[in-house]
Amino acid sequence: MHWGQTGRLALAMLAGLGAGLYLARTLAPAPLYLPMPVPHDAAAQNAALGALYQTGETLAQARATLGDWFPILRDPTAGAKDDAPDYSAERVLYDQRRLVDEALARLAPQTPGKTDLYVVAFAGDGDENVFRNETEYVEKLFSQRYGAKDRIVVLQNSPYTVQQRPLASWSNLELVLDGLLRDNRFDPDEDILLLFMTSHGDEDHYFYVGMGDLPLDWIRADDLSQTLNARPFRWRVNIVSACYSGGFLDGLKNSTSMVITAARGDRTSFGCGSDSDITYFGKAFLVEGLNQTDSFRGAFELARQLVEEWEDRDEQEHSEPQIASTPLIEAKLADWRRGIVLGPAQAFEPAGKAGAPHSRTKSTKE
Repeated sequence: MHWGQTGRLALAMLAGLGAGLYLARTLAPAPLYLPMPVPHDAAAQNAALGALYQTGETLAQARATLGDWFPILRDPTAGAKDDAPDYSAERVLYDQRRLVDEALARLAPQTPGKTDLYVVAFAGDGDENVFRNETEYVEKLFSQRYGAKDRIVVLQNSPYTVQQRPLASWSNLELVLDGLLRDNRFDPDEDILLLFMTSHGDEDHYFYVGMGDLPLDWIRADDLSQTLNARPFRWRVNIVSACYSGGFLDGLKNSTSMVITAARGDRTSFGCGSDSDITYFGKAFLVEGLNQTDSFRGAFELARQLVEEWEDRDEQEHSEPQIASTPLIEAKLADWRRGIVLGPAQAFEPAGKAGAPHSRTKSTKE
């Protein structure tokens, strides 16, 4: 765990305590659970709690702007569905290398003399089905419309798919990227890597990765760019759908890459939450844009317009999706499109509960 993540976790716990104190004093006499010790000295305790109360009041007032996401502050069971399956955390971690190897083994080899598109879809938050929905729709869309069948790996945090799919973790992402470069699966000079990542993000430009009580690291913008730049993927399309995802843009862009983000580096995006099936940007770019045009730039321009209209309707501050592209990657994408037969538009349907484990041992870390 990086020191920055540790510090944010500690601050989040403090902020959570402040928010709890504020809500307890203003809304209801609910039981208060303190996540950390408080000073024994009465004066110091009162000063600390007063400061935390003020922090909680600020957070509560800002909630409309920040949206519904406080993954560190919320009750660990709050985002879970009542019928979500139990799983053994230890077994899940043990299974990861096998699941990654199986996913890589299913990939079709690259086609000599032709530009192939390989897709890696990454759903970071296991508490909300909205991110699972988006990655499974990416799999469907690019398999059936964009000719990438058997060239897609889905990394996904969901209690319903822990037996079938590798977790969306930094380690698994690196394993998949390395695996693509082996066994004639991917030609770095000829083929295109599309990395689609969807989850929450924070204003320090960390991409949230979480699955129950599993010890998963968040991914910092600089770390993602270093991970990709350390490998010989010349042609890349990076799509980051998260709040503040514009903070990933500068580190990912280069002369042979396209980078698309759901929001500006200092803006939130909208549409996540346990009651949502798909984010605003996911619906606008994937479902609307890429079903109306085969141009990623064209789909982005349509998505930017739709997202702005939906935010105006809901009286939200504009998220301002971002794009960085170059003539080189645009020409490469055009070459890829000429080599595929575009399939029909694909309807979006939320993921069901297929693949849920039937008999698992619940983790003892509860």
